[in-house]
Amino acid sequence: MAFQALRQRRRLTLLLACAAVLSACDRAGAPAASAPATAFKAVDITGANYAQDLNLPDADGRVRSLADFKGRLVVVFFGFTQCPDVCPTTLLELAEVKKALGPDGDKVQGIFVSIDPERDTPEVLKAYVGNFGAGFVALRGTPEQTRDIAKNFKVFYSKVPGKTEGSYSMDHTAGSYVFDTRGKVRLFTRYGAGTEALVHDLRLLLKEG
Repeated sequence: MAFQALRQRRRLTLLLACAAVLSACDRAGAPAASAPATAFKAVDITGANYAQDLNLPDADGRVRSLADFKGRLVVVFFGFTQCPDVCPTTLLELAEVKKALGPDGDKVQGIFVSIDPERDTPEVLKAYVGNFGAGFVALRGTPEQTRDIAKNFKVFYSKVPGKTEGSYSMDHTAGSYVFDTRGKVRLFTRYGAGTEALVHDLRLLLKEG
């Protein structure tokens, strides 16, 4: 009986030792826990293979690209100056976001891309974005350039005939693209998300540096 009890104790000791070794091996081979994903309010499109650059003339005729704004967060919105609601609301909210960020508001660049170059002349665009504060940039290409850049950004737009002959409005994607300080597209923020959500997301991106 004593001999049998001794064998059982030795067997138990061996099993415990094996379990300890296996546990150590599992811990050594397990991958490190990944950092939690950043909790953006907007749609996170980090790594997207679209919305790569702009390369359109501004209201002064100077061709601009994302490289011109390196070091700043860039918010790009496609619209038209005769838009009755979505476009002015979006630009007004962005102006409020810049104010809410305090000194960091200077690190945010708003860019308005016209989808209606026929009516949005350089003079009209310059006056329009000026209504929302200094620092906004308006871009306007040819109809062909506008088509190509909208396709690259996956932005929809289309003329909608008006009530009188020759008049029209524009249907278009109502949302903004946000680029980080390195010029990489990171977020798509839907129209109506509100200023607080955008302030939250821009602060997170500014912390990234």
